[in-house]
Amino acid sequence: MTGAGKAVLLVVLVLLLPAAAAAYAGPGAGFAFLGSFLALLLAFLSSLLSLLTWPARQLYRAVRRRKAYRGARVKRVVIVGFDGMDPELAAKFMDEGKLPHLARLRDTGTFRPLQTTFPPISPVAWSSFLTGVNPGKHNIYDFLARDTGSYLPYLSSAQIRRPRRYLRLGPYALPLGRPQLKLLRKGRPFWHYLGEAGIFSSVIRVPITFPPEKFSGVLLSGMCVPDLKGSQGTFAFYTTGREGASARQGGTQIPLERDGNSFRSYLPGPENPLRPDKPTELRAPFRVRPEPGGQVQVELGRQNFTLHRGEYSDWVEVIFRAGWGIRLHGICRFYLKAVQPHLELYVTPLNIHPGKPALPISHPLTYSVYLAKLLGLYATLGLAEDTWALNEGVLTEEAFLRQCELLHEERERMFFDALEKTPRGLCVCVFDITDRVQHMFWRYLDGDGSAAPRPDAARWSGVIEQLYRRMDDLVGRLQARLENDALLLVLSDHGFKAFRRGVNLNSWLHQNGYLALRDGSAESGEWFKNVDWARTRAYALGLNGLYLNLRSRECAGVVNPGEEAAALKKELQDKLGVLRDPLNDRPVIREVFDSRVVYVGPYRDNAPDLIVGYQAGYRASWDSVQGRVTRAVLEDNTRAWSGDHCIDPRLVPGVLFSNRKLRCGQPSIIDVAPTVLGLFGLEPPPHMDGHPWALGDAG
Repeated sequence: MTGAGKAVLLVVLVLLLPAAAAAYAGPGAGFAFLGSFLALLLAFLSSLLSLLTWPARQLYRAVRRRKAYRGARVKRVVIVGFDGMDPELAAKFMDEGKLPHLARLRDTGTFRPLQTTFPPISPVAWSSFLTGVNPGKHNIYDFLARDTGSYLPYLSSAQIRRPRRYLRLGPYALPLGRPQLKLLRKGRPFWHYLGEAGIFSSVIRVPITFPPEKFSGVLLSGMCVPDLKGSQGTFAFYTTGREGASARQGGTQIPLERDGNSFRSYLPGPENPLRPDKPTELRAPFRVRPEPGGQVQVELGRQNFTLHRGEYSDWVEVIFRAGWGIRLHGICRFYLKAVQPHLELYVTPLNIHPGKPALPISHPLTYSVYLAKLLGLYATLGLAEDTWALNEGVLTEEAFLRQCELLHEERERMFFDALEKTPRGLCVCVFDITDRVQHMFWRYLDGDGSAAPRPDAARWSGVIEQLYRRMDDLVGRLQARLENDALLLVLSDHGFKAFRRGVNLNSWLHQNGYLALRDGSAESGEWFKNVDWARTRAYALGLNGLYLNLRSRECAGVVNPGEEAAALKKELQDKLGVLRDPLNDRPVIREVFDSRVVYVGPYRDNAPDLIVGYQAGYRASWDSVQGRVTRAVLEDNTRAWSGDHCIDPRLVPGVLFSNRKLRCGQPSIIDVAPTVLGLFGLEPPPHMDGHPWALGDAG
């Protein structure tokens, strides 16, 4: 039996095991537990039929596969994505003899900087990777997009809405059907074309693949999969040191209340799906009992486990009871930060349960279940490494690194299982740890000059080097498992630079007369609260985007399309291009790009009007990203998040390694899709913007 056949059969067998229905709430979507149950039931029936017809289908696929590879130059392509791996750092560590396996790829195959996208942001770049087109054709320009009817932001990649119909039963409303899921990324991933030609693919945690699309292969969604609350990750922090619940950036602080010789509290869950007209947060109570020796006993439902200080729990299953026998399932990890003088406990965001997925997080639906049965519970949240918890001081550097390591170990197990099950075709996996650790530990590099705090600098100064060594070791173990005629590509979506100073474009626009506030105010709330749109000509949202308040496009637009808009764009480009930092008289912005020039395609009108390419060391400030006007245009970045890449894309290319010599001129991440299609003997679709690379000899 082929590896692909084994994978399909294992998924079918897993389905025959009992699995309870689960549910999920997205932002304003409510739950669709009935839709989840129906989805699992239909998946079970489909898999049963698949099992019965399996012999005939295997014979058909064997004939089809034999034809599929007739024109192929390779039988297997393996792509390893190291999100954010920087070519300058990689070259430095290779020259110092610290990355022997990557150095071997460089010496016998290919090592080149890999051009990224405008702007160089992960959802944008990975979308171009998987579609082979520029953002004007795939419609992703940032993590956030704006609603022209309200100026408010929404997640750019996916939309989750309530089911269309409900059955009213007294005060309760029973959803009839699934939540409405819509992938906002346009364009077809290149593995869809492979599947149509009979070539199987295993795709693990590639960003912007949620909700998953159907194709001939298996896929586990990556970046932008929400948590159980519908957010991109909301942690909980518990302490006996302060009274009352309070909001933290990226999370919530909740008190631990004494109850005899223990403390009790709750996990905050999603809103009750049975009461859409009266939103009520579901809660899962738990109890913590301190014990001698710096440890605690945690009781959650029927689960009871011990935690030592500085230790993470295994994944814990969480059940929220909505009523009418409806139970909602998630998973989380507990971390005991301190016992004295105050008990402090951190809990990860509530991940969608991979074994009971209420929303599809994989294709087929049962692939996530198969992985959970085979490898145990694992993170499903798209941004699982909790950078905000470190920014907020809830996690220490040591605790954050340990979390990253646990998540990376899960990803490795998935990847090597997929590699074993895909002896022919495509196997691709993206690892996030390189991006997250560099974001948070760049301040410890020599000469970084960051204003961010550097506690115990000597201890953490080698973290990024060790990270690159770990990725090099992964490449070495991978090479040992590959046949000589397999093509290996190791790549990243962008590089990295320091983030020392934040630039509030909205403050600059306000101070220069392009953005107006009501009542003569000098500041606004987040998401443009108190902005006077009738007197505003331009505004900034997200990491690199600047928009005109265009008449007939924005709901309160005042700038006329055509000559007036073009003149305003040129004026903003000229003025921002000479903006200098009063602290050191350095230029802040390298170039401001007109989106009509850098993008082509049917979705270009959804792009920001201008893309701001910052100089190294600068980036949009945290307030500017959130649509807030403050008094300061430039300010020190004092967060642990001290490295970034949301600048001029020419300053932060990614890396490209290969075990073959590639004739590729100036390679770009947009070239990967047509290259892989060509290697399997397929003609890339004419709408693809990338250029296929020519293949040389094996290394």
